[in-house]
Amino acid sequence: MKIYTKKGDDGTTGLLGGSRVPKHHLRIEAYGTVDELNSYLGILRDTYLPCKSTLIDIQEKLFTLGSHLAVEPGHEGKMMLPEITEQDVELLEQQMDKMDETLPPMRNFVLPGGHPAVSHCHVARTICRRAERLVVALNENQSVPPTILHYLNRLSDFLFVLSRKISMDLNAEEIPWKPNK
Repeated sequence: MKIYTKKGDDGTTGLLGGSRVPKHHLRIEAYGTVDELNSYLGILRDTYLPCKSTLIDIQEKLFTLGSHLAVEPGHEGKMMLPEITEQDVELLEQQMDKMDETLPPMRNFVLPGGHPAVSHCHVARTICRRAERLVVALNENQSVPPTILHYLNRLSDFLFVLSRKISMDLNAEEIPWKPNK
């Protein structure tokens, strides 16, 4: 099987279900941004090895999430896809709670940075927020499973907490934001 089909040469791409839409379609933007996030988590995973297995699990969930976003409206029940469940969301919450137990309390917002792994984590967090905004916009026009919205929202929170945990583990400086400076 060749990787190129030439079907997209006209500026369209196929959805799961068979229909074709412009490559700039909101659905494509949404799952394309999820794909971008997944790729960026690969960079984070390669930069900070202690959370490698957790990040692989998240990347697998993002592939599942993206596949649901790639389904043509009206074909959702016809596709045999793995699910994103509330248990997946709860797992992120449990991992955040566990990390939070070891972190000093937040008294200020923190400036992204301090170590390359921390910076990569913050970039991943902002890509996740963009993906979430696009999925919310898509949901206003075409129904998206609520667990997808829950997962992306919780994942961005997870990535913030992870950035703080990485900072602590690497003894990187967390610089507080001082708005009146």
